[in-house]
Formats: sequence, C-alpha cells, structure tokens
Amino acid sequence: MTNAEFIEQHKTDDVRKLALKKGADDVDIVFCLQQIEGWQLANKKIPQWAKRDGLLYPPRISMEQCSSEKTALYKKGLVQRLLCGEMKEMVDLTGGFGIDFSYLAPLFQKAVYIERQELLCKIATHNFHLMDLQQAEVRNAQAEEEMPHLDHVSLIYADPARRDEAGRKVVLLEDCQPNVVVLHKELLKHCQMLMLKLSPMLDVQQALRQLQSVREVHVVSVDGECKELLLIMHHQGTPLCYYCVNITDNRQDVVEVQQLSAPVISEKEKKFLYEPNASILKAGVQDALSKQFSVAKLHPFSHLFTSDELIEDFPGRIFRIVGRSDFSKQGLKAMLAGVERANITVRNFPATVQELRKKLKLGEGGNVYLFATTMSDESHVLLCCEKVINY
Repeated sequence: MTNAEFIEQHKTDDVRKLALKKGADDVDIVFCLQQIEGWQLANKKIPQWAKRDGLLYPPRISMEQCSSEKTALYKKGLVQRLLCGEMKEMVDLTGGFGIDFSYLAPLFQKAVYIERQELLCKIATHNFHLMDLQQAEVRNAQAEEEMPHLDHVSLIYADPARRDEAGRKVVLLEDCQPNVVVLHKELLKHCQMLMLKLSPMLDVQQALRQLQSVREVHVVSVDGECKELLLIMHHQGTPLCYYCVNITDNRQDVVEVQQLSAPVISEKEKKFLYEPNASILKAGVQDALSKQFSVAKLHPFSHLFTSDELIEDFPGRIFRIVGRSDFSKQGLKAMLAGVERANITVRNFPATVQELRKKLKLGEGGNVYLFATTMSDESHVLLCCEKVINY
C-alpha cells in the first residue's frame, strides 16, 4: 500500500485512534497522519483547497495559524479595491502555508513568496505548482534579509509570527517576527501599499500609535468571532477609516466608520435592545453607531443600544425587550416566573455570568435572553429579551 492509498482510505478516520493502530510496513505513518489531519482541518477551514488532490499539508501548528478561505477571499477583494488594477508585483514576507498568497498571487503578474522555514517552502513549491500559479516565486529566507533586495512593488503583505524562537506565544507587536514596528517605514519605501495581518488580540489603538501611515483598519470576524486585524498603509493622505466586518456562509456585513463621535445616552431602555458584533467592539468604534443607526446607548460604558423603532440593519444581535427588573428578590421572582433556562450576558455589571446564573438558579440555553447591565443613572438592571429572528 502506498502513502497516497493509505491517506485516501483513512482520511475521515479519527487521527488519534489511527495513530494507535499498526500501519502497513511500506507506509510512512508519521507523514500519513500529518496529511490526514491536515486534510481534515482544511476541509473545515479552506474547503476549496481540500477538494484538490495531491496537496501537501504542514504540521498542525501551521494549519491552525493559517487564514481561512473566507478571510483570504476578503483580503483578495480588499486588494482589488485599493490597487485598482495597478497589480504588477506583490511580495509576501511571511508565506507560511500560503493560503493568503494563493488567493492574492493570481491578481499579479509576479508574486514572491518568502518564508524562513525550509519545510514550508518545499510544501509551497509543490502546492503552487499543482495550482498552476506560474507567477509564483518561492524564496527560503528571512524577511529582513530580503528587504534590501526588494524592488518597488504594488503590494507587500506580512503576517508576523506570534511565537518566539522557543515556540512561546507573544502578544506585543514588537515581539512578533518580523518586527514591523521597526521595519514598516522601510517597507513603505518599497511598495505602493503595505498590508499587515495581526492578531485579533492586539490592542488596535496601541498598534495605531506604533505604526505610521495607517489609512484603513479592518477588523474581520467570521460567524461573530473576531479572527483578524488588518492594517492598510500607504502614502496617500487619506483620513483613517475603520471597517468592521462579519462574514457568514451567505452574507458579508461591513460597517464603515470614518469619524468617531460621542453617543446619545438614553435615560431608560426602549422597545428594542442592540448588541454590536465582535468586530465593532474590537475596533472600539461602537459609539459611532449611535448617530449612524439612530440608536441610543444605555450607559457610556455598557455598549448596549436601544430604540423604539426596529433598526433592521443594525450590525449585531437584535432583541425585543419584554421585561425589566432591579435585583430585588420580589422583582426578579415576578419577571422570571416560569423561566428555568436563559442565555445570560453581562455588560458593565459587577458580576460574572457564572455568578449571576448561580444567583438566579437558571440553566443554560433556551429562548430567553437576559442582559445584566448598568443604566445611565448608575442603577443595575436585568433586561429580559427575546431575539428578533427576522431582521
């Protein structure tokens, strides 16, 4: 039995259980297990890649760190919009498994993939050939070593590694490799546009203080979970603009915020309650929603909004408020009569979800949504809501 036959026969098996079984003598079991696990992860994360026969997959950590198909497609559309046909050459300084590169490279006449790990370069060379990416050039090198040899290109793309040489995770931008805090000014001399993909855990405002010439901030979520922070840098003197993105299977919602503004504060809750999506909260632009969508905030720090009229296109979860209580035993008992389970959220409230669930003696789930929060008069309330499904 060949490696390829073994992989095809067992590609949907549990890898952990498969590792305990004795394989055929002529099969490289370590290689096969890596390929099976890689294919299974790709089938969920990058399904168009998983459909291709013969692709090679790297160790698990590279699969976990690579972009998803949905976010790679978003970056492709972003580059098409910003470069407007000026797409002669691109350079990816941190090639990795090559997902982003494979979606961006077809836009350019020449595309250079640079990666410091030799194994990933060999995998990329193999995969790009199968994909017929004839414009792709693979270089096994450190990004810093290649910078002096760069020509002026249309796009430089970088996704700095978030682990140190010992494999430990790092959070600060200056601890990532390559150090774009030090290098970004020099990189901008070599390109029309610089695009950085950064950790969603990174503080956006801190990054903006460390990097010059950032013109666009893109916070990208998939199915409500924040996945990527993209910073677009170029020399044009356009004002900073935020794009808060949420991608699902059948739609892509984008909220554009060009000017931050103070919110309208409501004295009390109204008929509907709104919770901004993860991208908006991560970008820190939620206050601008007040003017943009005609909603009022319950409290400057609660990040919950309300209105009497339903705002169907609000970028986040929408609820109808059906009850309100303070935290007196009598008030809670009356509002929660007959409720055994509920979804609980706390916003600007001095207790955790777990503490509140224990106090209220409620199980998880169901169709009841409870929001514990602080109102503009600093009083603590519990809002009982039902989700607005059709919006």
